[in-house]
Amino acid sequence: MTCIVGLIENGTTYIGGDSLGSNGHTKVSRRDKKVFKLKDTDNAIIGYTSSFRMGQLLMYATDLIDKRDEPNIDHEYLVTKFIPNIINLFEDGGYAKRYDSGDKMGGTFLLAYKDKLYNIGNNFQVGESFENFDACGGGEEFALGSLSSTVSMNLKPEERIRLALQAASKFSVSVAPPYYIINTDNNEVVEFLD
Repeated sequence: MTCIVGLIENGTTYIGGDSLGSNGHTKVSRRDKKVFKLKDTDNAIIGYTSSFRMGQLLMYATDLIDKRDEPNIDHEYLVTKFIPNIINLFEDGGYAKRYDSGDKMGGTFLLAYKDKLYNIGNNFQVGESFENFDACGGGEEFALGSLSSTVSMNLKPEERIRLALQAASKFSVSVAPPYYIINTDNNEVVEFLD
């Protein structure tokens, strides 16, 4: 299910996502968006895959990022404070799962914070690519290929993300429009119907 695409350009991070919900046999385009700003701060965006339940918990959660910590949000903060808050949210919300080994399991999402882009894995690891872009979800490989091929094309970030999502839609059965793109700089929501 889903393709989420993130891109950093000129100190702003953009995240875009599709609208498809699918169980592998049936599909529906949904109104509840897979990309949104966190309630605690205008500086953080989440774009999620894995589960609509997980996304809804993240969308309406408070206290994931303490406003007093905002100047110090970095990889260490995410690993030591943000992720424990996410684990508690998932456990309290009935979403947390366990691997056969007993390790905790969540879901996958991209987190944009100001000019940074992180990939949160379903085992709660916090990844940060050397590239200025990343993707997750069913169409991830197609989106990454598209983003790589448009690096030197002088396109706006929203257009690069749109092309990446279109590529994912063309080749993955789990991705479909409309696409929504938001950024860490303002509250604008860009919508592409195809």
